[in-house]
Amino acid sequence: MADYSSCSTENRNLFTPCAACKFLRRRCLEDCLLKPYFPPNEPMKFIVAHKIFGASNIIKVLKDLPATQRGDAVNSLVYEANARMRDPIYGSAGVISHLHDQMTKLQAQVALAQAQISNLQSQNANLMTLIPKQQSLSDHHYKFQNSTPLSYDDNTEIWHLGDTTWDSFWS
Repeated sequence: MADYSSCSTENRNLFTPCAACKFLRRRCLEDCLLKPYFPPNEPMKFIVAHKIFGASNIIKVLKDLPATQRGDAVNSLVYEANARMRDPIYGSAGVISHLHDQMTKLQAQVALAQAQISNLQSQNANLMTLIPKQQSLSDHHYKFQNSTPLSYDDNTEIWHLGDTTWDSFWS
């Protein structure tokens, strides 16, 4: 029977293993390369990346990069792994292609809307040329069936119908 009384708790490693070491069922060392990027509370992050790329490839990638770029690399690997899980053939390239198609359709809709605006502005200009220039619009008073006067104020460019006012249709 072994005697553990000589081992103090200060000498034992009492930290929680990272998600990678826990999943791989290996002992997690204090200087574990994967520990900063796969915390124990996010096991799916490693599981997905491991399923697509494998632990040894993830470690190779991280070893080849400077420490400042490793976090971004892990995020990219996890994103690509999730994309490959959803679309095994195209992965993130499929997402990019889909977004590009959406952007192209939206640009076409914007161009169509701009053409319609231009067309309406041109129609507005043509209508303005049809209004008689000799006589001021404020000189015109129109009567409706209920005898409510309609008048136009040139200074403010507002139509008045009794007590109600409207901005000009052509402004």
